[in-house]
Amino acid sequence: MQRKMFLKTLAAPALAAMALCAVTAHAQAPVEVPFYYPVAVGGPITKVIDGYAADFNKAHPQYRVVPIYAGTYQETIVKALTAHKSGKAPATSVLLSTDMFTLIDEDAIAPIDDFVKTDADRAWIKGFYPAFMANSQTGGKTWGVPFQRSTVVMYYNKEAFKEAGLDPHKAPQNWKELKEAAHKLTKKDASGNVTQYGIQIPSTGFAYWMLQTLTTPNDVLLANGAGTQVTFDHPKVIEALDFWVNLTKEGVHPKGVVEWGTTPKDFFEKKAAIIITTTGNLTNVKNNAKFDFGVAQIAGNLRKGSPTGGGNFYIFKKAPQEQQQAAFEFAKWITQPERAAQWSMDSGYVAVSQAAYDTPALKKYGQDFPPALVARDQLPVSVAEFSTHDNQRVTKVLNDAIQAALNGTKTSAQAMKDAQREADRILRSYK
Repeated sequence: MQRKMFLKTLAAPALAAMALCAVTAHAQAPVEVPFYYPVAVGGPITKVIDGYAADFNKAHPQYRVVPIYAGTYQETIVKALTAHKSGKAPATSVLLSTDMFTLIDEDAIAPIDDFVKTDADRAWIKGFYPAFMANSQTGGKTWGVPFQRSTVVMYYNKEAFKEAGLDPHKAPQNWKELKEAAHKLTKKDASGNVTQYGIQIPSTGFAYWMLQTLTTPNDVLLANGAGTQVTFDHPKVIEALDFWVNLTKEGVHPKGVVEWGTTPKDFFEKKAAIIITTTGNLTNVKNNAKFDFGVAQIAGNLRKGSPTGGGNFYIFKKAPQEQQQAAFEFAKWITQPERAAQWSMDSGYVAVSQAAYDTPALKKYGQDFPPALVARDQLPVSVAEFSTHDNQRVTKVLNDAIQAALNGTKTSAQAMKDAQREADRILRSYK
């Protein structure tokens, strides 16, 4: 009897200790944070994102950010909204800044302001470039955190410029100079077939964005700030589309629809002397162009300027509260100046704050490789990327209209008037 009592006395503290260990282990199990990221294939970018997640997890052992590569931007928002509707929303996702109204309409995201508690948090929000916040804030609230952001820039082959008698150190500054340069840069073989186009602007995927690189310099916006009204049939919009269409008619730009994905390759292969595309292609061009190239701001007309573009972090409101908090901490951590600077160098995207450009690493990179600063220097004259309520449907209407004009099945005026009518119908319920 005494022996049993003795064993019981011994066992009680041991059991208590085991129970305490179990509770502690449970308390210390990291919060899993599903993170949808838009990339269709593996490669350098997935390695960089995986590295960021691992570094964050190491510095914050209470969390475990898990990147999930969800395809293109379009595929990622579909997957994120499907998960949201089924009650299994990711904690966070990088989605287009232009998806903001759609995500608000779906009641899918929490305002970032809900997590901002300290003076340091408030200073962090104020530190982003205002041009990027135009697509991150509406109705007095902040809904997205700028991450992989961009503007559109002009890449040009300096060797082709020299050959054509153009100054290789000076890109075309306005539409007149751009058209003249495109004519001089266009090359034909003995049979009269074009071997090098003077200029190439892609029209698949992001046709609306490329149109904005012409409407912005023509001093007209495609939508209001509330995302409830478009101006497709404005005379200045029609004039901008006509400028693009006329480049094809004059034979200095490829006819019909031009693929987004092959445009950089056409530049590398000297099939196009000037291309208009995202600064997000900068590292790609730097690594693959086997000739001296320049990067310049978009040519002006009535003014200078470009639309911004790219992706923001959003926090999904149906994710558990601790996951939402972790997502906020991760977005804050990854956009700190040193990391934003490194991300810009790794990817070619614009660093999202002046503080990032003030870091020694990005300062040196900008001195050694000045093209890295062009997109940033264009920000003061940049406008918000086209975005409305029911954004995917309205954008498709605009993309289809642009392609109809470029294919010659409609005039620019008719294409834009038809698109205006259809967009007004879609947006009626949001006014």
